[in-house]
Amino acid sequence: MHTHPFIKYEPLRFSKEESIARSKSYYELLDQRRSVRHFADTPVPQEVIDNVIMTGSSAPSGAHKQPWTFCVVSDPTIKKEIRIAAEKEEYESYTNRMSEEWLRDLAPLGTDWQKPFLEIAPYLIIVFKKAYDLDADGGKRKNYYVNESVGLATGFLISAIHNAGLVTLTHTPSPMAFLQKILNRPANERPFLLLPVGYPAADVEVPDIARKQKEDVVVYY
Repeated sequence: MHTHPFIKYEPLRFSKEESIARSKSYYELLDQRRSVRHFADTPVPQEVIDNVIMTGSSAPSGAHKQPWTFCVVSDPTIKKEIRIAAEKEEYESYTNRMSEEWLRDLAPLGTDWQKPFLEIAPYLIIVFKKAYDLDADGGKRKNYYVNESVGLATGFLISAIHNAGLVTLTHTPSPMAFLQKILNRPANERPFLLLPVGYPAADVEVPDIARKQKEDVVVYY
């Protein structure tokens, strides 16, 4: 059985005090992150987008298959097409698909079916998951733990977006098959998540909500 060669891993090494300080600093950085629905149309350097995406692509994956594709949309015509299709699905969801409980839970966030940020944000990053890979002859090659792997990559990506001073929103218009059609993606790719990315609009506001406390999410044994 073919195996890859191994190389020596050089881990980061910090003192106990440094580890505590760095972990606290990173937590405080990420705790400032908020989902934002109002964007400035200020241009973002493409190099920043490249860097945050490659940070996402550094995530672990099942059997190291890296079963993801990040499609970056900045073309206004395509963004408009995506908005029209997304709002069609969102309108249907808000008026017919969502339960009363779901709508009540969303009410504090002030969301509705209208998604102008899909045109205003300088970039849309659409994350596709690869259900399987294709070899040079068109044969299917199995991928493993696809949802888990792409979820990890998306988490890395969102963290990197915040670290770069940008904002985003995890947008999941359902169903999302229209994204595969608009972007002409191959049959082995399925839309996983849509992230509008840019700088926040001036004087932007976000819902006044709080995250769960440590005692609500951590259990030590």
